[in-house]
Amino acid sequence: MTTTHTTTHATTGATKTAARTTARARVTSLARAELTLLIRNKAALTYALLLPGSLTLSMTTFTSDIDLDKAGLDLPTLVLPGSIGLALILAVYMNLVGVYVIRREELVLKRLRTGELTDPEILAGAALPAVLMGLVQCVLMVAAVGPALDAPAPKAPHLVVLGVAAGLALMATLAAATAAFTKTAESAQLTPMPVMLVSMLASGLFVPLDIMPDRVAAVCEWAPLTPVVALIRAGWTGEMGLGEALTALATAAAWTALAGWTVRRRFPWEPRR
Repeated sequence: MTTTHTTTHATTGATKTAARTTARARVTSLARAELTLLIRNKAALTYALLLPGSLTLSMTTFTSDIDLDKAGLDLPTLVLPGSIGLALILAVYMNLVGVYVIRREELVLKRLRTGELTDPEILAGAALPAVLMGLVQCVLMVAAVGPALDAPAPKAPHLVVLGVAAGLALMATLAAATAAFTKTAESAQLTPMPVMLVSMLASGLFVPLDIMPDRVAAVCEWAPLTPVVALIRAGWTGEMGLGEALTALATAAAWTALAGWTVRRRFPWEPRR
């Protein structure tokens, strides 16, 4: 009796452990396949890795005419967080919209649903390479732009980490939500443009909200990427209290939850005709 009970208990524990590792293994396997396809797609890889840096360089020239003293910033604390925001938009959001749509058009997502993978696992596995590339791109931007602008070390590095983590989750979820309204791979070049333009112009990437008219700034504060940029920038300036940080995280989480709800309700797993 005791031996049987012990054996049953051990078997049950092993089964639970296997169940926990199986989901991780499935997502990892799918992510590995997506990473292989991403590496082979030289155009997408070059676009995601080089465009943020080139745009940052051009925006650095543009920001020389901005009165940064009015916003309490200097060139490094304006451009460096902005470059990280660009990396999140281009390496994660723009790239991932195309991945979701192309895999759906090729019936890859439909076939994956017939196996053991759950819907969240399929979306997570497809997103993981883009998220990792976005994280690497953020690190590269700090390593390249920081010394070039003689930027100081972050005064509150935990805010930078929180901002990047929130931005990665937000951009990946927004990409899936945008893909839900994208019919073809060709239109995947166009449907992300509104979010990209709003994020670049209204989120404080290179034009601080403090120099905008009050009514415009009040609206821009609710843009999806604004709280992420605010957290990252506050990591360098150190000028954000606990209440402000929690408000920024809550706003980013609300946008992520809204995008996730849209994915659950509207994401098509077969080609849209």
